[in-house]
Amino acid sequence: MKIREIRAVGLRDATPEGGWSDELKWDDCVHTLIAVITDERLTGLGSVFTNDGLVRSALSVLKPLYQDENALEPERVSEKLRQHMFWLGRGGSITHTISGIDIALWDLLGKATGQPIGRLLGGRYRDRVKPYASILMTKPAALTDTLLKLKEQGFRAFKMGWGPFGRQSNSLDEAIVCVARETVGSDMLLMVDAGGSDAFWKQGYKWALRTAQMLAEYDVAWFEEPLNPDALDDYILLRQSAPLPIAGGEVLTRRQSFKPWLQRGAFDIVQPDVTKVGGISESRRIAWMAQEYGIRFIPHGWNTAIGLAADLQLASAFPDTDLVEYITGSPYVDEIIAGGWKLDADGMLSIPETPGLGISLDMDAVAKYTRGEAFWDCND
Repeated sequence: MKIREIRAVGLRDATPEGGWSDELKWDDCVHTLIAVITDERLTGLGSVFTNDGLVRSALSVLKPLYQDENALEPERVSEKLRQHMFWLGRGGSITHTISGIDIALWDLLGKATGQPIGRLLGGRYRDRVKPYASILMTKPAALTDTLLKLKEQGFRAFKMGWGPFGRQSNSLDEAIVCVARETVGSDMLLMVDAGGSDAFWKQGYKWALRTAQMLAEYDVAWFEEPLNPDALDDYILLRQSAPLPIAGGEVLTRRQSFKPWLQRGAFDIVQPDVTKVGGISESRRIAWMAQEYGIRFIPHGWNTAIGLAADLQLASAFPDTDLVEYITGSPYVDEIIAGGWKLDADGMLSIPETPGLGISLDMDAVAKYTRGEAFWDCND
């Protein structure tokens, strides 16, 4: 089975706020869908955390390398693409685009063999996993309303981040966390994401340590991105001194970039994003490396339904990956797949055991958020 064509289409007109200082607009494109179409009319789906213009440009560069390649060898083909792109920079839009291709190739392999991706990765440790509702921080009153609605929807774990946290005052930071803990209750998981990868993040080690001590008093499960994403030495020191787990890694790409962070003990929890880091193949290698250093692998998942589906398959294949990120209120997660997502009575998500990613797209919803741009359908 050979790769005949790769198509890309950007999602627009319902882009959720990111909490960034240069805030996203509803019609900005930061997520692009990928379809790998084969000569046997089988198609695999992928997702890229990058603007569609950049993805299409990357595909034009990569085309001579993937055209007519074996569509059932995701790791070899993805590694071939990475190895031949050193001259265009290791990481960035090229690597992000390879991520989407890799996810789609694993989807194809699963469909061709009749197996869920998790089983092809070595086996399924679980058939369901707890999703944590991922939301932006707001002032306490509005935050209470948001959390109560999510509890009503069945979520039992919550992560709040960005917004005013670390950007206005220490007293506001604590007020937000205090209200959140009171609202969700003592038996729910609560995580905090400072968003230290935001542009011109101003907080340093001393703020991060003081804030970590405050968060521990409210039984926060982890402190995510408390520092600038290049501050390796400060992360190492913080992990050694903080009274709660430190998480990060969402902006890193390629397993080689993660190696010094894992070797030197910068994280308790590592969070590669499957739609940026190099796909399922690269995420698996990073997860294996994390296991060697006693670090938990919990993927970053601020992307799309396809990214969530890939994270679910990865969660099934690693014994300690018992959580997945679920960005709430995004039509790109909730609407573009047929049937949507449903939490069970325990607040868990079932991990599809049908072939590949185990999902199919709702093409009407895709058309709605791609302004009707041609992508792929079952008649191709």
